[in-house]
Amino acid sequence: MAEVGSISYRTTGSTLLHPLSDLLGIPLDQVNFVACQLFALLAAFWFRLYLSPSHASSGVRHAFATMFGVYFAVFCFGWYSIHIFILVMICYGIMNMASIPNIHRYSFMVAMGYLTLCHVSRIYIFHYGILTTDFSGPLMIVTQKITTLAFQVHDGIGRKAEELTVEQNLLAIKARPSFLEYLSYQLNFMSIIAGPCSNYKDYIAFIEGRQVQMKLLEVNWKQKGHDRLPDPSPMGAVLHKLCITLVSLLLFLTLTKSFPVTYIVNNQFVSNSSFLSRLGFLYVVMQASKPKYYFAWTLGDAVNNAAGYGFSGVDESGNFHWDLLSNLNIRNIEMATSFKMYIENWNIQTTAWLKRVCYDRAPRYPTALTFLLSALWHGVYPGYYFTFITGIFMTLAARAYFIVQSYVCLPGCNLHCVQRGFPTGKHV
Repeated sequence: MAEVGSISYRTTGSTLLHPLSDLLGIPLDQVNFVACQLFALLAAFWFRLYLSPSHASSGVRHAFATMFGVYFAVFCFGWYSIHIFILVMICYGIMNMASIPNIHRYSFMVAMGYLTLCHVSRIYIFHYGILTTDFSGPLMIVTQKITTLAFQVHDGIGRKAEELTVEQNLLAIKARPSFLEYLSYQLNFMSIIAGPCSNYKDYIAFIEGRQVQMKLLEVNWKQKGHDRLPDPSPMGAVLHKLCITLVSLLLFLTLTKSFPVTYIVNNQFVSNSSFLSRLGFLYVVMQASKPKYYFAWTLGDAVNNAAGYGFSGVDESGNFHWDLLSNLNIRNIEMATSFKMYIENWNIQTTAWLKRVCYDRAPRYPTALTFLLSALWHGVYPGYYFTFITGIFMTLAARAYFIVQSYVCLPGCNLHCVQRGFPTGKHV
């Protein structure tokens, strides 16, 4: 027990919950994370009820969200949180001083460069720092927000509408944000710890109380025979997501005790087990680790919904949906029938970020550049690069196979399908 206690005490964040950490045998930084998210959930309910747009001005809502976000960051990460604040302040300077044609380039290079330096120093220089707290998660989310905002400001001010895609036109920002708006978007308490990244326009519409109206107008709500706009409650979505977080937490705690990841490098296990046994155990361990992400991302989504943020619209049956910020679809992940289906339902908001800042803008080799950016954003472990470079070839191969299978020979085809190596009745 002494060893567990000493490990749990290693954190740069608050030590207020150290007795609880010792009692549960869980590292203190993880206890701080969960405590902050649960407190953020309570704060989110209060924020929606007592600081709603009808009760408080946008400035008050921005200030409250920012101050609580800063407090949560300091509570969880202590002096490590200074990296988050430094990056935000540097990029706000770029946002205001850089020319519009270069604002997205400078913001991207500085944000990704600073994140990479932190990855390198945390892992290879300081060996996770003096202590164990991993501050890179919030820094990665802030990097997404900084680059998302910079590209959307560039689209709105520096490019013509006809040069943009439909989505870029929809998300383009026509004016640089104020200092308070910028801080609130980057550091708000709903997403500072676990994300997710959202679009600036959606966040400002939420703060100003226009989010529901904006989403319902997108589906022509009034043209469908409705006289007035409703005020949908997020409570059903929040309770549903909290049930998922509870089940995920129980699964994670149970499975990781039964299949500890440290057993993979146990000398006796390595010496006495066959390669296939070790590979099978590795697969089980990886599956057992997934509920941790289900827990963190679903709880983060619930926090945003509890504050009234995340309304995505209404379906054909008239059911309101709160999945604008959802980061995963567990059913599709566990039942995925292809690599594409898996990555489209895992870390959804990061996939959307990669698409908006890289894939849709790359002049050449968009697939390869997007996977490489994903690897760089995740960190500097060699395993990341092995995984994402392999993903390039898997994606290209699957895409080529799909193209071949989706074309059908037409009567009188002169493309000589058989001679070109394609099955009879198929051509490209």
